Amino acid sequence: MRFFCSAVFAFFVFLAGQTGRVSADPVAAPPSVATLFERVKTDPVRLELFLRAFPKGADLHNHLSGAVYAESFLKWAAGDGLCVSLKERTILASHCPKPGEGQVPADGLPGNETGWNEMVNALSMRNFIPTEHDRSGHDHFFATFLRFMAVEPRHQGGMLAEAAERAARDNVQYLELQIAPITFDALGEMMKAAALPPLRTEADFSRAYEALKPALGRMAALSHVAIDEMEARARTIMKCGTAQASAGCGVTVRYQYSALRTFPAPFVWVQLVAAYESARQDTRLVGVNIVAPEDDPVALRDYDLHMQMFRTLNRLYPGTNLSLHAGEVTPSLVPLGDLDHHIRAAIDVAGAKRIGHGVDVLWEHDPASLLEEMARRSILVEINLTSNDEILGIRDGRHPFSLYRQAGVPVALSTDDEGVSRSDLTQEYMRAVLAYHLDYPTLVQLSRTGLEYGFMPGQSLWAGHHLGQAVPACSGMVPGGSAAPACERFLKDNMKARLQWQLEARFQAFGQDVVKNPLLRSVP
Repeated sequence: MRFFCSAVFAFFVFLAGQTGRVSADPVAAPPSVATLFERVKTDPVRLELFLRAFPKGADLHNHLSGAVYAESFLKWAAGDGLCVSLKERTILASHCPKPGEGQVPADGLPGNETGWNEMVNALSMRNFIPTEHDRSGHDHFFATFLRFMAVEPRHQGGMLAEAAERAARDNVQYLELQIAPITFDALGEMMKAAALPPLRTEADFSRAYEALKPALGRMAALSHVAIDEMEARARTIMKCGTAQASAGCGVTVRYQYSALRTFPAPFVWVQLVAAYESARQDTRLVGVNIVAPEDDPVALRDYDLHMQMFRTLNRLYPGTNLSLHAGEVTPSLVPLGDLDHHIRAAIDVAGAKRIGHGVDVLWEHDPASLLEEMARRSILVEINLTSNDEILGIRDGRHPFSLYRQAGVPVALSTDDEGVSRSDLTQEYMRAVLAYHLDYPTLVQLSRTGLEYGFMPGQSLWAGHHLGQAVPACSGMVPGGSAAPACERFLKDNMKARLQWQLEARFQAFGQDVVKNPLLRSVP
């Protein structure tokens, strides 16, 4: 067994040398900044000060529902006159019918220190301790979404504003938020009207798609209106376009339409059709995803069926970007037979361009060939260190973060559910630096990689995923500085390249500022 592990490790080291395509160039790491970083990274307080100011290109894996802090949900519940059940630790979708029987008005919680703290803990991972009711971080984490669900529909704009403002404070340029803009009630009506056949084969999917065709226009319209209203409200809250505009107005936000995988197959199909059709008609929806616990019995049973749904819809909607949750399971959650193919099926069957989590890669059938394929095809893995620790108990050396990097697979750090986890992207970088002893050029690489693999429209500034090597139109120029006319036109026509150029400017400004910071220069 030891020989096998050593041989696999040696293969990965060799593979990294053959397929690594995302090395950071020395220009982005001035020796003074890199040297300063080496001094501060052993001091967690100063390390956080350094990393909070560090430019982070993108957060590619961020659920809008999970991005909001518990305190915000409780504040909105109070404003809506809703009731809180302290017994069930849930915000109810109504006023309190019988206050005093374990139920209290949400607007009374701020004066109830015990009740307030119990609810904040119940709606997040704050102070989580296993109990008879919440026996694991996994169960508590996913239970939080049901506990604040009653507040969400009326406050999508506030949720978006909170996510954007936190990203701005965290020096994140680009957010890809996972949302489900069409209500389940509306989708349920469409499913009922379509009278879908049983879904077992691709022929069944084709018939089901034909049955849903009359509803396609309504799907796209409902999604478009919901996003319009959410964005308009968020702009109002952030005062965008005024002299008092918050920094969140400057964050570029796009969305993935995410379907829940825990429903019966016909309803998953309706969600996916709505996602593909909405993305086809609304450029703000840059991708499609599938979410919810991967270890749920229905999700496990229908996993391969879901992958076939994606394959069918890819033919009907060519060019749709997919970033799929896959491999967010461990042997403690599911049988080994459910660990051996989820990532591979998401890539080879469903056609995913990015993988969310990918924690179970070592339990996949022939992991070496899978990693080689992911490196060769530049399949990015969205790494969520905090939630993988809280949900799966996988942290530090047990996490495959280093393995992916050694194999030449592109990776980017992301937050997953920063409100529930009480975290942000700075904390994800903190975890990575402390656990894996990263150097400054690697930080630059991780930041650049997030933008490189974002689904925003336009060509990349970098040639062939070689980060730091500009395309011909901008070759020979210092990224982030002044650009020649041909490069200016290229940047104007390509959002991705434009954001990448801006990131390089941020790196330069950061390098100049951080070495002058007396709180960092004083590190012994």
